[in-house]
Amino acid sequence: MNRNQFLAGGTAIAAASLFLRLPADAQHLAGPDGLLADLALADRILAREGIVDGLGHASVRDPQDHTRYYLSRSMAPALVTAGDVIAYDLDSKPLEGDTRQGYIERYIHGEIYKARPDVMAVVHAHTPSVIPFGDTGVALRPMYHMAAFLQRGVPIFDIDGVGGDGTDMLVSNPAFGAALAKTLGQADVALMRGHGMVTVGTTIREAVYRAYYTAQNAQLQAEALKLGPVRYLSANEAAAAEKAETKFLARCWQVWSGDLHTNA
Repeated sequence: MNRNQFLAGGTAIAAASLFLRLPADAQHLAGPDGLLADLALADRILAREGIVDGLGHASVRDPQDHTRYYLSRSMAPALVTAGDVIAYDLDSKPLEGDTRQGYIERYIHGEIYKARPDVMAVVHAHTPSVIPFGDTGVALRPMYHMAAFLQRGVPIFDIDGVGGDGTDMLVSNPAFGAALAKTLGQADVALMRGHGMVTVGTTIREAVYRAYYTAQNAQLQAEALKLGPVRYLSANEAAAAEKAETKFLARCWQVWSGDLHTNA
């Protein structure tokens, strides 16, 4: 499959062409169709950039009704289109009589939205570079400016603490989702022992950005630790660097979604 075939995926995605030009604080003006197109694009970007593979998912809260969120039906992220999206309430029950098969781990999303009114988007991924940091106790810390958001801490969720020994490691019910949300607290990223990570944001683009650069930072940190002691960003440096995140995000999204513009 070539790059163009990968990014083609249903006429609903073409609606993103206009939507992508809107500033983050005006995304809701594009209406539900634009929001769902951006969500589908987020799934496809995460797949293309290696943050998710056949597994993993992204969701977005409805900006007009904070008691509902949108998440694709159960399928590979690389293939998601706006037409594949299901609306859920915060108990992760499908709305509007939708009977399509959902992700078993949709409770990750619903319970985080319950616990964090400020969160408007969630990404869950099994990115290989983050797994060692969730399993070894070595703290994931920001070692370059693109991952400055990690300065607020990266807690580790251990499902053994709520499900006991012998679970399949999946967040497959509300209790597991609530425990994960509690572990996340006010952080932007949480690792999941033996599983992966979740990232959150005030927009779907921010959640994708944080997932991408959490993975990048994890890879760089693992390599740097082989060389010797690492000098991480200080709290002041991270705070200063994060002020430029909106500018960085816009430019990154341009390149991540550039092929969609040419094919729309």
